[in-house]
Amino acid sequence: MTDDDGPRKTGRLMWLLAWVLALVLMTWFFQQKLERDYNPNQQVQLLDSRTIVLEQNRQGHYLMNGAINGDPVVFLLDTGATQVAVPRPVAERLALPLGRPLLLNTAAGQVTGYRTHIKTLSMGPLTLYDLDAVIMPSYGSEVLLGMNALRQFELIQRGSQLTIKHLAP
Repeated sequence: MTDDDGPRKTGRLMWLLAWVLALVLMTWFFQQKLERDYNPNQQVQLLDSRTIVLEQNRQGHYLMNGAINGDPVVFLLDTGATQVAVPRPVAERLALPLGRPLLLNTAAGQVTGYRTHIKTLSMGPLTLYDLDAVIMPSYGSEVLLGMNALRQFELIQRGSQLTIKHLAP
């Protein structure tokens, strides 16, 4: 064993720590990028107090962060959905009550869902009150924002942007 073995081991350890730190930082950076690509509307763009603008994600969908009864959710705007549709795991997390069962026709065929009620649904500064919704047996994480909510807005799509303006009551 020579006198320079101590500094050599310390140098190797420092290189190892530098590589581990670089890998952790790269993983964090790319995870953030993937999340922004999937939901580019994590911070909603405001035009005024009644109007927001959403960017399409890479798959051509409009997603946005919002809240149901004050708890955070991710909305997927779905003009083909009749009502707001909440996946069962999300409904359980939000403690939404299971109402009467009902047979639903979906793109995947017929499923049994449950009626429920949402006191408040918020999208940035825009809030809707007292909405009927359905709890779906799916295991997704996005709440489908259906036409019972979207009919209260004017929707204008230009290119890859969707402008949502709350209509006056």
